[in-house]
Amino acid sequence: MEIIRNGATPSTRGSSDYFTGTVRLDQSFQAGAPATLRGATVTFEPGARTAWHTHPLGQTLIVTAGLGWAQRDGGPVEEIRPGDVIWFAPGERHWHGATATTAMTHIALQEALDGKVVDWLEQVSDADYRR
Repeated sequence: MEIIRNGATPSTRGSSDYFTGTVRLDQSFQAGAPATLRGATVTFEPGARTAWHTHPLGQTLIVTAGLGWAQRDGGPVEEIRPGDVIWFAPGERHWHGATATTAMTHIALQEALDGKVVDWLEQVSDADYRR
């Protein structure tokens, strides 16, 4: 058993290469081999969101606080709330983040394929973000 204590890993700010707005990443973890699971708690301030992206083995989000939006390519913007679990299939182009007026926190879980968990794409435009 391994316990990663709260506060053992400092919070980091989400890179403007991959996020719009203020995003905080906490308690990132990476399972040891042979496991491939990786994850983090991610907090988006109002208006903040990811860029469009995909995951080679998919991604699970568990919303823990606030109110957010998520969208898969070609689909509607969906409202996500605490307790919601969202699954994005492998290779599914998508984005997620806070609503324009309310922060949102989720736990993001994804597995690595050949060491890679995400392929970042272009930023979500303001027009695509606004409902």
